[in-house]
Amino acid sequence: MAGVDGRVDEDLYSRQLYVLGHDAAAKMADSDVIISGLGGLGVEIAKNVILSGVKSVTLHDTKVATTYDLSTQYFLTSEAVGQNRALASQPRLAELNSYVHVYTNTEPLTEEYVTGFNVVVLTDSTLEEQLTLTSACHSKNIPVIVACTRGLFGQLFCDFGDNFEVLDPFGHELAVLEVAKITKEEEGVVSFPDMTFHGLYDGDQVIFTGVRGMTELNHCPPRVVKMLSPTLISIGDTSTMSDYEGGGTLRQIRVSEFKSFKPMKDSLLNPSFVTTDDFKTHLLPLVHMAFLALHEYTKATGSLPRPWHDGDARRFLELFADVRRTCPVALEEVDEDLLRKFACTAAGELVPVNAVIGSIAGQEVLKACSGKFTPVSQWLYYDALESLPVDTSPLTAANCAPEGGRYDAQIAVFGRDFQRKLENLKYFIVGAGAIGCELLKNFAMLGIGAGERGRLTVTDMDHIEKSNLSRQFLFRSWDVKKSKSSVAAAAVRRMNPEVNIVSHELRVGSDTEHFYNSDFYSQLDGVANALDNVEARRYMDGRCWHYRKPLLESGTLGANGSVQVVVPNITERYIVHGGSHKNAIAMCTLKNFPGNINHTLQWARDMFEGEFRQPCELIKQYLEDPSKVQQILKAPTPLDIEEVKSLKEAIDRIPRSFKDCVKWARLHWEEQFHFQIAKLLSQFPADHKTESGAPFWSGTKRCPHPLKFDVAEEEHLTFVLAAANLMAESFGIPQLRDPEAIANMVKEVEVPDYDTWKEPLSESMGALKLSDLKIAIPPPKDLEGLVLNPLSFEKDDDTNLHMDFVTSASNLRAENYDIEKADKYTSKRIAGRIIPAIVTSTALVAGLVTVELFKVIQGHETLRLYKSSEFSLAIPRFCSMEPEAAPVKVYNDIEWRPWDMFEVEGEVTLEDFFDLFEKKHELSISMVAEGNQVIYSSFLKPKEKQRRMKMTILAILQELLGEEAAPKPGSFVMLDLNAKDREGKRVEVPFVRYSICASSGCKD
Repeated sequence: MAGVDGRVDEDLYSRQLYVLGHDAAAKMADSDVIISGLGGLGVEIAKNVILSGVKSVTLHDTKVATTYDLSTQYFLTSEAVGQNRALASQPRLAELNSYVHVYTNTEPLTEEYVTGFNVVVLTDSTLEEQLTLTSACHSKNIPVIVACTRGLFGQLFCDFGDNFEVLDPFGHELAVLEVAKITKEEEGVVSFPDMTFHGLYDGDQVIFTGVRGMTELNHCPPRVVKMLSPTLISIGDTSTMSDYEGGGTLRQIRVSEFKSFKPMKDSLLNPSFVTTDDFKTHLLPLVHMAFLALHEYTKATGSLPRPWHDGDARRFLELFADVRRTCPVALEEVDEDLLRKFACTAAGELVPVNAVIGSIAGQEVLKACSGKFTPVSQWLYYDALESLPVDTSPLTAANCAPEGGRYDAQIAVFGRDFQRKLENLKYFIVGAGAIGCELLKNFAMLGIGAGERGRLTVTDMDHIEKSNLSRQFLFRSWDVKKSKSSVAAAAVRRMNPEVNIVSHELRVGSDTEHFYNSDFYSQLDGVANALDNVEARRYMDGRCWHYRKPLLESGTLGANGSVQVVVPNITERYIVHGGSHKNAIAMCTLKNFPGNINHTLQWARDMFEGEFRQPCELIKQYLEDPSKVQQILKAPTPLDIEEVKSLKEAIDRIPRSFKDCVKWARLHWEEQFHFQIAKLLSQFPADHKTESGAPFWSGTKRCPHPLKFDVAEEEHLTFVLAAANLMAESFGIPQLRDPEAIANMVKEVEVPDYDTWKEPLSESMGALKLSDLKIAIPPPKDLEGLVLNPLSFEKDDDTNLHMDFVTSASNLRAENYDIEKADKYTSKRIAGRIIPAIVTSTALVAGLVTVELFKVIQGHETLRLYKSSEFSLAIPRFCSMEPEAAPVKVYNDIEWRPWDMFEVEGEVTLEDFFDLFEKKHELSISMVAEGNQVIYSSFLKPKEKQRRMKMTILAILQELLGEEAAPKPGSFVMLDLNAKDREGKRVEVPFVRYSICASSGCKD
């Protein structure tokens, strides 16, 4: 993780650092990890740990690769069969991260050897080996993790020693809150502006800064919180302190915890469990004992039970009974059907089950290295039993016996017929980012799209950036700037050469519906989203609803993630929780009354747009169509006049040399951080009172103070350097990055004092007459040869000065208002609206999504067999729940769900359309709409109603949308109806899927 100078590479790890923090990253970069067993589970853990940036990973294995391994070990090829798995995997794993040393070891493990590592991971070892090695590690407080998957079941065990310090148990962002009031009493009560929810709990600890009046709170030892309500807390005795006058910032601080772990030999007999499904908690002791019985089976027979072999399953049940008699773990019940399925699938291995256990195990390694987040205590079990068919009778020993091919490990679980189904699927993966890479790996390893009729299609319009490489594991450093989808497709072909995969670089949306049309969607078996925005998710939900295709939806935020499965006629459609505008900042707050660094950073972002993008775009628009200005000025509206004034201002400030850029930057500094603040204070002095006599500058209003420019101050010069160079870039002027040279130029700039300063042009031009405006804009010929380069804010390029400008502008504004500043790293996250991300959470959601895919392909019609999931790898907490059922609605005693539609084939007149619904469905229609286009409404004028009733629906849409935008023959539209039932009551009814075709008939 760290470069040669010992610093963390923020360009590579930026998204991960926003989850784990620099301290945790530094500890990880100093940790040596050994991973024993390089099968499918071992390679999954190794991939996650190496991408995360530990110091070194040693890959240990004594086994050679077999064809069976090719089912799940995605860094092995058919050429590697017969080679040691660790040696064969090392080159591909080492490519993932140049900062991590990847070693190999092929000798049997010894106690002395494993205790030389900071963290030990065992994935393919006998129970005897586990007990010996974990005992050695426990005696020296070396964290050890044991992970195992068998068919549809997964197991994880953690032992981090007797006294493991968890530095950050919860991992959530610490509260930073503006204070509205603090009472002076034995239990001082703190309130927050606008009834803000504080998110604090009893026992949390907080400190204060910037409090006026009650200054004793500033920088005093942490105060312990008592939660009084979601908007009020108490902080102990404040009765002897000064009176509170206003202001202040509350900051939550982290409080570490110590955890004690039992050694494996004790924990086996007295286990504590972490559940991955609350509805299966009662089964955890049973599964725990089943894994113990499996160890006994392999010890007695030398192999795992054969797939779906009745005799081997009976033998396993006998051994389970023996284990139960000697094991003190209490069982509420013995589910023999579960035990039989455990035995029948134990010889199999599935890449999504490995992804689930491997991602959790990977996160536990990072916790062991860093102390960040709460470890699993101590046994975690997972199963995907619902993935089996409801009727398992076709799953026989013959149908599930190995074929000698790369899919044998999953044939052992699901049989040959299901495997052929997978191979002939046609699936659309939307997005090739972090989740998309993991989904593509899972789908390819399963053989999806490998059959004659199968195909995987992936689209992503983005290109690879360096910051992607820490979690999007299909990409390498030499792929930066290349297309994500094409590189990902090539990587998938290397993993499984049999897969038919097609890559596109198209955005999904209305502008690509000519490409992703009816023909495209009609041949799909389903869609898996790997998107990073709600709008695109909603759009794809609409497409899947239109074409009645299942949708697999997922997302992550830091260590948290969620999965939603959408199945036609069974589940609800894609659900979005929460509002999108809840964090919007009021303009008056940004302009005059910032209260925290978020406000100043948004102000700085707005300044970037207003200075380096919008002026160039205005001038560009003018040069492309000069006549528009003259047309506007013939009969201008107030808005038109403001637009022309902005154009005039943009033209007047065009620089002709780099010195002009420096002069503008220096004067801009003075205007923003001195003059504007002085002006505000002239209107509202520090002692200003409101009409009620209360201090104006109180509560959340911080009284500002002007800054005095000092070229020797780094922040001051950084602003001028960045602003001057960005101005130069936007007008094609050669840049100069030399601070000393710019400092010398700054000294030559004449800066007016406040008394002689004039208002900016955008305000002073208010006095211009219309006749003045007509001659104020120079003709285009006067601007010939002008280079215009509107800048688009790009946070991830540290050479472009964008973040230098935004950070310095924000911090100078913060200094005006006595707000704590933020470094460039923190500013990038806030101003760049970066979504924190880590590879473990993306791998986990992809694993859970792929398990749901099994159920979709099985054709399950029972809602409870599907699982929507939410998790936090930090706490850790896992929640699996039944998806929301598709709601049932009624019209005319007919039940329907959102997936139901009226089917109408055109072309028909609106009159015929109404007659159809009146006669066949006893519905009286009062409105027909397609999107936001009203085809018919009872509010139309009578003549217009009559005219439209004689027109076809397509003709009306062509009139409303124009020929080009109207639907084409062979396509369809979704029509929304307002209708009344046979009793005259307004009712909700299904949409109409109206097909546009050449025939004139109408059928339903």
